[in-house]
Amino acid sequence: MDSEIFSGYAERYKDTVYRVALNFLGNPEDAEDAVQEVLMRLYLSGERFEGDEHVKRWMIRVTLNFCKNLARAEKRRFPTPPEEMAISVPFEAEEQIGLFTAVMSLPEKYRVPLYLFYYEEYSVKEIGRIMEISESAVTTRLSRARAILRAELEEVRVK
Repeated sequence: MDSEIFSGYAERYKDTVYRVALNFLGNPEDAEDAVQEVLMRLYLSGERFEGDEHVKRWMIRVTLNFCKNLARAEKRRFPTPPEEMAISVPFEAEEQIGLFTAVMSLPEKYRVPLYLFYYEEYSVKEIGRIMEISESAVTTRLSRARAILRAELEEVRVK
């Protein structure tokens, strides 16, 4: 891949790769490793991309595969508590920290589709393709994630 093209893609999508990896792995250091690995794979790939959206989807898919392999290989070290992760992410408002902590305390299978749907604005169909699961599985995971978050955030509000 041409260095100039690679630099543009790397600059544009490194934050997306980091956030997807952080959502999957729950550990900022592992997420940084994922970014480096995905960028290296992008640079070395002979892939012909049809456009920016194709590159972004490819990078997210590679990120998820890397994260799955890392999780399997390590049998998961102790994950970083969500409160500690919040320190590594800049927030504009105080209430965003609470929401981030609640989202990061969800199981990985709920966090990733939630992130892709709300932050990356992928459709259910696109998330299914990226994660290699059915559309109904994506819908179910989003629904369950919302229910868990609603209950957790209600509990916090009541206290």
